Amino acid sequence: MTFEDIISRGGVAIWPLLFLSILAMGAIFDRLWFWSRVLLQERQILTGVMEAAYRNWGVALEVAKDYQYHPMGRFLYAPMQLAEPEPEVFHLAMEAAADDELALMRRGDKILEAVIALAPLLGLLGTVLGLINSLGSISLSDLGTASTAGVTLGIGESLISTAAGLVVAIVSLAFYRLFQAFLAGQVRVFRKAGTDLEVLYRQRWLDLENERYALNPVLGSAPKTIES
Repeated sequence: MTFEDIISRGGVAIWPLLFLSILAMGAIFDRLWFWSRVLLQERQILTGVMEAAYRNWGVALEVAKDYQYHPMGRFLYAPMQLAEPEPEVFHLAMEAAADDELALMRRGDKILEAVIALAPLLGLLGTVLGLINSLGSISLSDLGTASTAGVTLGIGESLISTAAGLVVAIVSLAFYRLFQAFLAGQVRVFRKAGTDLEVLYRQRWLDLENERYALNPVLGSAPKTIES
């Protein structure tokens, strides 16, 4: 069966299904392009920023700034650009940046969720309408006669919309689950990267506090370790 046959025999429900399939494919291609860029460059960005942070915080800030086109770069740069914030403020800025980036990574999910829910229902509706048209054209007196020969063909054609709806929903669901797996992986990566960066910043903050105390002991005793 060709594409033209599906369109001509699918009934009225095939047109909304065609629209949903175009909508789903647009969202799928957009997310595939997005995730390919994210996953291919993420490790390089994370390694570059963290290695620079171990050596020099200022250099790490510049490295993160250069990668602001990438979600990981924006996530790391958001708290680092603050001017000597307290560790609690640094942590809050990092959480806010993570929430923003993860929200952007969910873009397109609502479209796929809607397609997954609507496509099978539209296919079923098309089948029901096709059955109504096929069976409504015969009467009890026509049973067993040649006038009912076309009913079987009409029922077969009415099932095309159900098959089309299931295909659209299955393809959308497969990619939706794939994107959800990518998102779950990003949550773990962001949590690990954020923890490592926060530990480095807290150590840096303690070193700065110790230096301030050495220059001006009147300010009081500065903490000596991260645990304190």
